[in-house]
Formats: sequence, structure tokens, C-alpha cells
Amino acid sequence: MSLNLLVVGNGGREHALIWKLSQSSSVKHIFVAPGNGGTDQYSNVTNVNVPYSASDFSQLVKFATENGVNLVVPGPEQPLVDGIADAFKQVGIPVFGPSKKAAEMEGSKAASKDFMAKHNIPTAAFENFTSYEEAVKYIESIDHNVVIKASGIAAGKGVLIPTNKQEALDALKLVMVDKEFGSAGDEVVIEEFLEGDEISILTISDGYSFFNLPAAQDHKRIGNADTGLNTGGMGAYAPAPIATAQLLKQIDETVIKPSIDGMRRDGFPFVGVLFTGIIVTKNGPKVLEYNVRFGDPETQTVLPLLTEETDLAQVFLAAAEGRLDSVEIATKKDTHSTTVVIAAGGYPESYNKGDLITVDSDIESLVFHAGTVKKEDGSVYTNGGRVIASTATSSVSLKDAVDKAYEGVKKINFANKYNRDDIAHRAFRESAAVGGITYAEAGVSVDNGNLLVETIKAKVKSTRRPGADSDIGGFGGVFDLEAAGYDTNETLLVAATDGVGTKLRIAQIMDKHDTVGIDLVAMNVNDLVVQGAEPLLFLDYFATGKLDIPIAADFVKGVADGCILSGCALVGGETSEMPGMYEPGHYDTNGTAVGAVKKGKILPKVSEMQVGDVLLGLGSDGVHSNGFSLVRKIIEVYGYNYTDIAPWTDSGKTIGEEVLVPTRIYVKQLLPAIKEELILGLAHITGGGLVENIPRALPKHLSAQVDIMSFHIPQIFKWFGKTANVPVKDLLKTFNLGVGMVAIVPKENVARVRELLEQAGETVYQIGELIPRGDDEGTVVLNAEQVYA
Repeated sequence: MSLNLLVVGNGGREHALIWKLSQSSSVKHIFVAPGNGGTDQYSNVTNVNVPYSASDFSQLVKFATENGVNLVVPGPEQPLVDGIADAFKQVGIPVFGPSKKAAEMEGSKAASKDFMAKHNIPTAAFENFTSYEEAVKYIESIDHNVVIKASGIAAGKGVLIPTNKQEALDALKLVMVDKEFGSAGDEVVIEEFLEGDEISILTISDGYSFFNLPAAQDHKRIGNADTGLNTGGMGAYAPAPIATAQLLKQIDETVIKPSIDGMRRDGFPFVGVLFTGIIVTKNGPKVLEYNVRFGDPETQTVLPLLTEETDLAQVFLAAAEGRLDSVEIATKKDTHSTTVVIAAGGYPESYNKGDLITVDSDIESLVFHAGTVKKEDGSVYTNGGRVIASTATSSVSLKDAVDKAYEGVKKINFANKYNRDDIAHRAFRESAAVGGITYAEAGVSVDNGNLLVETIKAKVKSTRRPGADSDIGGFGGVFDLEAAGYDTNETLLVAATDGVGTKLRIAQIMDKHDTVGIDLVAMNVNDLVVQGAEPLLFLDYFATGKLDIPIAADFVKGVADGCILSGCALVGGETSEMPGMYEPGHYDTNGTAVGAVKKGKILPKVSEMQVGDVLLGLGSDGVHSNGFSLVRKIIEVYGYNYTDIAPWTDSGKTIGEEVLVPTRIYVKQLLPAIKEELILGLAHITGGGLVENIPRALPKHLSAQVDIMSFHIPQIFKWFGKTANVPVKDLLKTFNLGVGMVAIVPKENVARVRELLEQAGETVYQIGELIPRGDDEGTVVLNAEQVYA
């Protein structure tokens, strides 16, 4: 049978339908009412200007009858809700689209929610209201966030998502009183706000059997990272990686089949495309809403995934005639698709029309027109908010499809054009899973790791220094010693590796991850400088059960900040996603620093140390990164929360904020005195405290004598000690007590060293001196009983 088709509509969705339908060997001609500047570019397609209205489809019916139309394909929702399918069926012309009664699933969100409740289709808890006053009372009576939906058709923009009760009341007034969406807001649905990823399922149905097209994910917000005003859709991609075979099976069983069966049992079998918006929550998939037509830009995205052998015209006709199971529908295996919408600048608010559009002749992506108009000379101009779109497919990867779509965007031009540049950004949190068990299904996302690298590249680049450019993403980092000013024949390399310890757990509880990156660098570079070495390069390691890109990016940004503070370059690292090794929200980290010191200049110079050498203490910034097992134990045992206001200070900060203050980095402050050879040795005060760390820099015949009264002990240490009645001996071996670094200096150099350090912003205490070693273990503490004073 040779078919003449009538497609109703003028958007990007209709252009994509015509593109695929025009390829059908069974199609003789396609009429488009009214079409756009791109729909009639095919030899068997004609734009026609046939008027119609919500109450009068007679001119369309007359045109179809006179031109031998065998099948009508309505595109937009409004004609369907107004009953266009019923009008054509009355004259015996098949329609691929639902009846007016079935179209109520989109025409009235209140009716669709009642339908879901009746048929036990999972959805958010909801209430419907026609009274503004009653709706206000309801909002004031609940304590959870809500979504407010204008029940009628609002061009995809009648959904408001307030973040608090006042915003909810304001949104309600906007819809029901101010009539922002016209009569669509006469009735509202107020439903519980659900968290999760959204996907769109387009289901072709004849009222009995059905076929799901690949799950797509739309981008409604105008701005990158899903920010700004809602739009009709700024781009989409498919298949959405989150839609695993297991999830799709669950959606079929709990949502799609019950929906199709329910409409038939209620007396309005659904014919056409049922668009089901689904949110994947921690409790499983739930329906956000139904639409009764192809989505835009989902249609432009999923239709290119149909095989060449799939005759869409015959599929539509079979569905309209109740025999969908008589035709073959298939999608391309291992193929990805991406659509990027190009809008007029200013959309979705005021924007210009009438700007000339040019498309480079060598463009390789598919171009689907939407808000365009063609003049008599064949030139095409802008005529709407969402103007045109670039769609590309790839059998290589989704990333490849995204790249190809954006290459197409570059070749489409008009004045003040605008597009988002992050379409498919959410997809890279998961890897596509097609057939069998993939690496992503095992819990590891390679795409996520790659996306993290792209996210942090600029920050890492800011750590570059002579000898290293800090360009990450390769297999390793390279450092040029000569470029850094070192004679390779006279230079020793020094390395240190360390972690942050259980302080990480507090960062995870507080959801504050940028400072522990500084801690990681500090623990390593402070250990380098005590050997007289200048830190040159740093590498980090981040291990987690499931990679959360914002958390990992915050952590690496902290690492980069630490590198900047210490003057070394972040030249590489490793992110390891290890499902089952770490609980959700947990991660661990490690770092390695490499530095350089000239031969003969390495510290400590134990052979030069003698009785009477002075101990200079450099003030700490707090707990630093040692003693956190004790800190956490005290907080737990004595019933405190990290979100409680810190009781030892009037800063107003929480306990978590106070203890997460990062370890102080002493490198740049100490290097001038080291280069002047004024210092004999250094001790980084970490685990083991003052009493165990200073002896590590001393010869066997000398001890350190430290006077507690010579430096300020911050209240944070006294509070932990007093609260848990920690013995003084343990306190001395656990915390730095206000001194994060100790320098061993000959008496004659003390004034100069103090001058250099204080000029660099350090708080310097003269805390003791070297004495002959007796029976002690290397450190003699004077006035220890005054720790809690």
C-alpha cells in the first residue's frame, strides 16, 4: 500500500518524524501542516498552510480527504487534547495518536495522578486542588518539599520546584492567582518532591501491545549544570546509562504495562506514543507524568537509533489499526545518540526573530529545524525560541556522539545563537550497560573517571612551576631538575609518602572535602622540608567504593591548593573506584611528594648539634592531622555531634569545622633559613606529639628539654583533654598542643631565624634547648602538670 501522510505540527519533533517517515519505501508523499523552514527539504514532503483550531479541525479533515491521506500523525499535545484523532476517525482516516479521552493523561495532570493511584502505578504522593485557599492550607500542614504542577497544558513549563515552604506558597500564587500559565493553572497537583535521576520512555502502542524506544534523558534547564529557567528542552541523549536492562524490565512490569492495560480497561485504549517521565529513586522507578506524544528533543534523539529496516510509516499505521504485533521494530545495537538544541539568545524569555541561519555544507550531523521559517528565495530565518538542533550518533561511545553533535553545532550559525555545552553531563556518572554484565554494572565507571580529570584539569594546571607543567591525564608525571635550577650532579632526590588518617571520616560526615586535600599535601611536604629538601612534585591517590565527582573534585582542588602553598607541582595521581571495599560515602587517600636537596645540605646535621642549641617552635593551626582516633572517640563517647557549636571557642563554628582546619604547611617559610644554613634540624610534630617527634632529629647523646610554659596551648587541646580526663602523658604523645614544627638552631642563629620566620607570618616560640641525654627517652618536659592550666 502506498501511503500519503499528514503530519501536524511545526517543531523539531515533527521534523525528526518527517525525516524518518520520508525514508519509508511505502510512503508516496507527506504533507506537513504547517511545517517549518526545514521540513520540506525532502523530495516527497510539502508544507501546507491549512488552518485549524481547538474546536474546528474541519479544514484539516477536508484537505486530507481531498488529497488521499491514508494516515495522520499529530505531533504536538494540544491538537491531541482537543480531539484531533476523533475528528479524523469519524471520516475513516487512521490516526497515530490517542483519542481525546486518552489524551487527558497529558491534558489533566490531576486526572493522570488519579489514574496512577487507581492502577497502583508507582508515583509521588499527591493531592489535587481547585481551591487556592485549600492548597495553601495543605502546604502549610506538611513538612516535606513539594513539586507544584499546573494541571493543564503549559508548554512543558508548568512545573515548579520550590526549595522551601515560602517558595511553595509563592509558586502556588503564581500558578493559581497570577495565572502565569493561564487556565492550565485552574487546578494544581501538589506532590511530594522525589530525588533521583530522570529518564523518558517513549512507548509506541496500539492499545494492547507496545514497544519501548531507548530510554532518553532530557535537559530542561536553560543553563549548564541544570541551572536557570525551565525550557522545552535544550538537549537529550540516549540510551541513558542509568537505564540498565534490569531497571527497564522493572519499569515495564510496574509502569508501562499497567499503564497501557489500565487505559484499555478504563475504556480508552491508548494508540500512539505514550511518553512516560520517570524518576529513579532509591525506592525504585516512579512516574513523574505522562505525555501523549513524542517528546522534543527526545524524538530527534531516539529516532536515529531505529534500524534502517524499521519502516516507521508501517509501524504507525499498524498501531493505528490495532495490529502493532504485525510489524518489526528494531533499534541499532551498541549505538548512542545525542541532540544539542540551539536557541535564540534570551530564550526562554524575550528573544529576537528574523535572523538569517547558515549551515556549513560539510556538516556531518543531522540538522532538525524547529523555530525556523523559509523565505521565497530559499533562505532560512529564525522564528522561535528553540531554533534548530544538531543530532549525531556513534557506535563507538556516547562521548563520541556528544563530540560529533557539538561539531555540528559549530557549523550552524545565526546572530546571538545560544546552546548549552554540557549535554549528556549526567551520563558520565554511569557507563552504558548493553548486554551481559558490564564494568559499569560491576560498579566501576571509566567515564566518571575521565569526567573527573576534565573537571580538575584547570585547577591542577594552576600548580605548574619551573620543571613541570602539571598537565594531568597521561600515564605519569615528568619533572625537569635542570629547568628547576638544580645541578643534577650535585642533587639528591628525597621522597615522602603519607595519608590523612581518620580525619577523613569527619570530612565525610561534614560533607566538606576541600581541606583534607591540603592536609594530604602538608603531611608529605612538611616531612620533606625537615630533611632540608624543597618539594618539587606531588602525586595523589583517591580510593572509593563509588566515585562521586563533586566530592573527588573538591578533594583534588584541596590538593592543588596545598601544592600552591608549598610550591610543588601536582603532576599526576590515581582515582580508584573499588565497589565493595568502601561503604557509601567513604573514601581513603594517600600522597607522595618528591623534593630535592643539594649534597651535603641534607638535614638533620646531627654531628653539629650540641648542648645549648635552641628549640624554636612554630605555631600550629589546630589539631592538624594527628590524634583523630582519640578526637573521634571522645566525640562519640561523650555524646557530641560534629554539627554542634564548638564548646571551647566563641567563634560560632561547629566542632566539625574547628577540627577540620587543615594542617599548616611550613615549607616556604622555612626554606630561606635552610638555604642560609642557619638550621641544624627540624621535627614535624605529627603522631607521637612533641615527646616522640623531636628525638627523631637528634643524635643519640642529646635530649630535648621542652618547657610547657614557653608556648601557648590552644583551648581545643585542653577541652579534649579535660572532657575525657586524658592523662597528660597521653596528651603529649597524641597532639601537637599548638606547636606544629620545631627547629633546632645554634644560639648565634636564633635571632636571624626568628626574623625570617616572623617575616613569613609564623608565630615563633623559644620552647627549650638541647641537653645531655640521661635515662629519658629523648624529650624532657618541664611543667607538664600545667598542660591543663
